[in-house]
Parts: sequence; C-alpha cells; structure tokens
Amino acid sequence: QVQLVESGGGLVQPGGSLRLSCAASGFTFRRYFMSWYRQAPGKERELVADITNGGTASYADSVKGRFTISRDNAKNTVDLQMNSLKFEDTAVYYCKATLLHTYWGQGTQVTVSS
Repeated sequence: QVQLVESGGGLVQPGGSLRLSCAASGFTFRRYFMSWYRQAPGKERELVADITNGGTASYADSVKGRFTISRDNAKNTVDLQMNSLKFEDTAVYYCKATLLHTYWGQGTQVTVSS
C-alpha cells in the first residue's frame, strides 16, 4: 500500500522556521522524483520545490533562498526546511511522488501568523 505521510506543519510567526517531512512507503522511493506543493485558501495548488532521484533540487521563485528540499533514500523521506517564513507561505503543504505513477500525501497545514 502506497503511503506518503507529511508531518511538521504548524503555527509560526513571520520570520520563523519550520521543517516539513514526508515519509514514503509502498513504492521504490529512491527511483521517484519528489516534490512539495502547497495550496492556499482560494488558490490553485502550486509547486514549491522538487528534487530528482539523484538529489538535484529546484525551487519556485517565491521560496528560492528561503526553502531547502532534501531527501534521504535510505530512510525514504523527503524534507522541506522553511526559513524566513512569510504570511503568504500560509497553505496546506503536500508531498508528491512521480515516476510511472503519481502519489500524493494528505497534506500538512502551515500557518504563518503573528
């Protein structure tokens, strides 16, 4: 059974940090292209960052320099370190795995508020 389980969301003040983690199971994680997406209320889901199976990362312009995606193929996890958080980073954050199939996690809420 394929599972992607996100964790680490919560409430944080502007300028703060959070680290999201996505634990994968049920598929050959090391082969998959992994991504983090987010969806704010009333907006479409958007790509935040992704990482190839070899570890090459790319980022949306809105998070470049503040967020870092990383993966551990031994632990089947992909993390998103989020620094210097802004109000506009508030969203539900989703983990996605892509290869021959596409899998999504259930999401974790990140709220940036003072």
